[in-house]
Amino acid sequence: MPDDPRCHEQLYREQYARILRLCRLLLSNQQEAEEVAQEVFLKLMQTRTVQQRDSWDAWLTQVAINACRDRQRSWWWRWRSEAPTEFIDMQLPSSDVTPEEATVNREQREMIWQFFRKLSTRQQEVFVLRYVEGWSDHQVAAMLGVTPGSVKQHLFRAVQHLRKALGGRL
Repeated sequence: MPDDPRCHEQLYREQYARILRLCRLLLSNQQEAEEVAQEVFLKLMQTRTVQQRDSWDAWLTQVAINACRDRQRSWWWRWRSEAPTEFIDMQLPSSDVTPEEATVNREQREMIWQFFRKLSTRQQEVFVLRYVEGWSDHQVAAMLGVTPGSVKQHLFRAVQHLRKALGGRL
């Protein structure tokens, strides 16, 4: 990557929201997600290797996943995560809804979020990368260092668990 700060700034503007969302989903803590997302872009600034422009999405995603894993492995993360974390709804665009619909939607999102948090870390990663980020099975496998078959297995188990937890409504 060229040492051109404009290139770093452009990547930051283009990718920060997506990386923050990914970190938020994997860490379930807004403040931690913001810190990890900043670390990801700091690593980008420190990277001096030349790579193709097409690979930046995947590279940043992989660095974000690894940074989230590192954060979850730290001793203070386990100490801090013992305290219950409050569900903070991410602001997503929506059409006009009534207050009643908004309340029901919020309750459903909270319930889905609770069940999502009960998935294994690997299942959460695979689910987020495949269904939220939209990566293919092969791309997810490459990012996580597993086989495509393993990705499919974790994805199947995650969806099966969520469906069972939600009473088949998924």
